[in-house]
Order: sequence, then structure tokens, then C-alpha cells
Amino acid sequence: MTEKRQRIERIIDQGMGRMEADLVLKNGRFLNVVTGEIATGDIAICGDRIVGTYDAYRGRREIDLKGRIAVPGFIDCHLHVESSLVAPAEFDRCVLPRGTTTAICDPHELSNVLGVAGLQFFLDSAEQTAMDLRVQLSSCVPATHLETAGGRLDAADLLPFRDHPKTLGLAEFMNVPGLLHKDPKVLDKIEAFWDAHIDGHAPLLGGHALNAYLACGIRNCHETTNTDEAWEKLRKGMQVFIREGSACKDLHALHSIISTTTAPFLGFCTDDRNPLDIAEEGHIDHLIREAIRLGAKPADVYRLASWSAARSFGLRDRGLIAPGQRADIVLLDDLESCAIHAVISAGRLVDDELFGARRMPEAIGRNSIKLAPVEADLFRSPAGGPSGPVIGLREGQVLTDFLTLSLPYRDGERMPDIANDVLKVCVIERHGRSARVQSGSVNGIGSVGRGFVKGLKLPRGAMASSIGHDSHNICVVGASDADMAVAVNRLIELGGGFAAAESGRIVTEMPLPLGGLMSDRNFETVAQQIRGLRQGIRDLGCPLAEPFLQMAFLPLPVIPHLKITDKGLVDVDRFELIAA
Repeated sequence: MTEKRQRIERIIDQGMGRMEADLVLKNGRFLNVVTGEIATGDIAICGDRIVGTYDAYRGRREIDLKGRIAVPGFIDCHLHVESSLVAPAEFDRCVLPRGTTTAICDPHELSNVLGVAGLQFFLDSAEQTAMDLRVQLSSCVPATHLETAGGRLDAADLLPFRDHPKTLGLAEFMNVPGLLHKDPKVLDKIEAFWDAHIDGHAPLLGGHALNAYLACGIRNCHETTNTDEAWEKLRKGMQVFIREGSACKDLHALHSIISTTTAPFLGFCTDDRNPLDIAEEGHIDHLIREAIRLGAKPADVYRLASWSAARSFGLRDRGLIAPGQRADIVLLDDLESCAIHAVISAGRLVDDELFGARRMPEAIGRNSIKLAPVEADLFRSPAGGPSGPVIGLREGQVLTDFLTLSLPYRDGERMPDIANDVLKVCVIERHGRSARVQSGSVNGIGSVGRGFVKGLKLPRGAMASSIGHDSHNICVVGASDADMAVAVNRLIELGGGFAAAESGRIVTEMPLPLGGLMSDRNFETVAQQIRGLRQGIRDLGCPLAEPFLQMAFLPLPVIPHLKITDKGLVDVDRFELIAA
């Protein structure tokens, strides 16, 4: 008898009650997301599968729920583990106890730095995590031709991974202009995954353009920021993922679209959320309790956080507390506040022993900053006059405005206007690609984009980051060229991360040595480091909650309206470089 046949027979016998179940949850209630009822009865589990509900069972191991409520495990429909600032092993430890039992990740951050090696690292990690981490194949590495990335993933690079057991399909298709204008390399990827799942990324897209985008088989969008946009996408059959990350917060704008009718066509995602916010507020559990607080029905909210999300990715084995479903279960002290008592992942109680049994791969990506030390003169901004384009930051959003402002002007150079909250911003290519072309040296200084940004509220000093979505060149913002150079040079020494300088000295920093994106420390330490980083920026006089994360989206040339890359300012609506 095969091992599979033995397992099937055990499932039947335990479901029938002929033999003790491996695990039984007793004396509790559970939310049936099909009917919306709070049901009573035992929950019997065989291995990683639920085999009985509503009836009485005996178990080799029994857990007394003492009246608690069981709900299906939560699913994060779209995220970048790298944006949690920790490696996959620590992300697993951070969010699984919060009830996120499945996460759909796009490793395009590390892939933009390391190429195929970054993708392979995530696939290897996903095979060991206690949670079910699914790895979508990054569709936009680099995201566009308007920036310089460290890695490149063409259709031929992705196809060998198409049938990997941890892969569902193609990750967020950000290059909307490339698709609509039929760029050959973009269409190569659409063709290669024509009959597979393809995730979307379509901020403000509507009308004929949205129709054409959807007609290419793209299924969902996590970049929706207003209800009119959401309703058009829903009416056209697109699944809308409501996002609440550390920088991009859309739940308050979109909560009104949640209803019993729409819940099957929605989902929750975090996209980019750091360990401190997870520790202080939560992960998907935070979205659940906040949506309920804002007036959505609990049954609808839990349905979209589990069953709806699972079905949108073709994961038909989870999202319900029902026989035949994967035993991903969250035990709650209270339904409306999503107060988590314990979590069961694939039939296993989530505890230190479960995490200790993993065999995670060796971390990669050290020494990824291929950049020589810089001088203050690098940040000079020559211009033909005082008037020109300025990026207008919107707090809590990745969308930016295209402003035209007159700035202080002397000796043929535009200058920051601190009194009106306009700072200098530069993006420096850090992968050594353009440096090789220009100087023949890997650790030289290559292409530099220069511009100005309004809205960061930094009255003095400078901030620099090796996180700059999605090519992750070094982005630096400041009121002083000299401090900008100090901050960038400290990042080079750290091997990546965050740094802020004032009056020629570093005032706060956080190293991210793995690809310049992730820490090699545990998530508890990273959370403490983020607290220190925030305090250091507040001491510089910046009141924004997440200035480094806001800054990280300034180089993202697939999000309207004005952005900056190492190649210069990008008019995203026209999808072209413009003069600064």
C-alpha cells in the first residue's frame, strides 16, 4: 500500500470517527464563512487536513478552546518580504503567530539587486518556512527601461520556475505602459504565462486601458486608492486587494466597498509593512479589526481575509473551517477585535518548537553596494533658471504630484527652498552597472538623477536609503549637499540600509546588509532599530510617520505622476525622462 493510500484511509477513518483524530479542538465555536454563522462542534484534524466539523470526535491530542472562536487562517494577497526589512525566516516568525498562515510574495526587490539568485533564495526559503509562503515570479526586473537595476529577469529566466511547487504564477505586472504599447520583452512574459495566474498592478487605470490590461489575463490589483477606481475594477471582474502597509494605507479610503456581495471579489494585503508596525498594530489581523471597527460585518471581513483570497489564487484547499480543507486555523478570544489566542498552521500548533525545526538556507546579498565614496559636488543641480519640475509627495501614498515651482537660483544652480518644504533629491546607481560603462570600475560612480521634492518636512540635514523601489539604487534627500554626501558614504560603509546626517555627522542609522534591503538580525531587534531610526528623524524635525518609506517610493517610475531614477526625472504619465 502506498503512503498516499495509507493517508487517505487514515483521513476516512478519522473523519468517520472510527479512530482517534490526530488533533481535536473541543469546547469552542467556529466562524462558518459560507453561512456567516457562529457554529458549535468539534474540529477534527488528521495531519494537515480538517476531517470533521459540527460533530463530536476523540483525539490523540485534544485542545480545550474554553469557548474561544476558531476562524480560517489569514492570507496576505500581496507583499514583499524584503520590505519587512527581515529575511524570510524572521518574517515567518513575525507574522505567523499573528494568524497569517499563507502569504503571496513577490521577491522582485531582491531580484532587482541579484537577479535569478534572489528569486532562487526565496524559493528555497519558502520550502522551509512554517507558514505557506508562495513565491510569484517577478515580472518586472527591472521594472522599466528608465532605471538601472542590478539584476534582470526575462521570460526565458522565469520559465524554468513556472512549475515550482511554491509558485502560482507571474507577480505584479507593473509595466502597464510597456504592455499597452506592446513592448516585445513585456509581451514575451505575457505569452509565456498566458494560461497561468498573473497578478496586477494598475494604479488609476481605467477605461479602454483597463479593459486591454484585463483582457491579457491579469487578475487583481493592490494599487487601488479610491472607491470610484475600485468599483470600475470590480465591475470589470478584477479582484481588488485592499492594502494597508507601513507607507501606503488605503483601508480607510476603501472600507465602504466591503459587503456580503463584494467580499468574494476582495482581499487584504500589506505590500510593504515593517516589524515595528506589525508588533504595535498587527499584520492582516490589523486590517481585519480596523475594517470591522469602520463598520464592515465581521463575517464579510473574515471571508475576504481567507476564503476569497484563497479562491482568487486557485488555492481551493484552504479558507474554510470544513472537512477537506487545510488545517490553518486562528483561535480568537474575541471575534470583532481579532484578539488572537493561538494559531494552528497545517495542523501544527505555532510555537518556538515549530520554528526551531526549520532548515533555512544561508542568507545572501552581502556586499551589494558597488559604489565609490562620493563628494558634495556630486549633488549640484545645474539648471537654466529657477522654475522647473518638483515631485509633490502625498503622505501615506505612493502616488506623487507633478509640480512646477520656482526655487532659489544662483550661479546657474537651483537650490532647496527649506522654508517651503522643498528639498534636493538624488538617486545614485549602486549596482556598478553604469559605473563600469562610464569608468571601467565596478566600484566607481555611475549615473545620478537629480531633482527636488516637496512634502518630506525635513528642515535640516539629509536622509539616505539603499531601498529605492524597485531597482534599489541609493536615494538621498537633503537640505545640504555636504550632509547628503555624509549620509551616502555611511550607507556604503554599512553595506546598505538607512542613514541620516546633520552638520557633517551621522545622527541615526540602520544597517541592512542583505542586498541592501534586509537585516541579518531577528525581527525583535529590527523593531527596536526602527524605533531608534524614527526617533532620530524626529530629532531632525521631521514629523512624518515613515519618511524613509515615503522616500523609498520616489524612484518608482511605474506609479504616477512624477518620479526620479538614476537616469533622471520621469514623467510617469508620458513614461519618459524629462529635464530637471
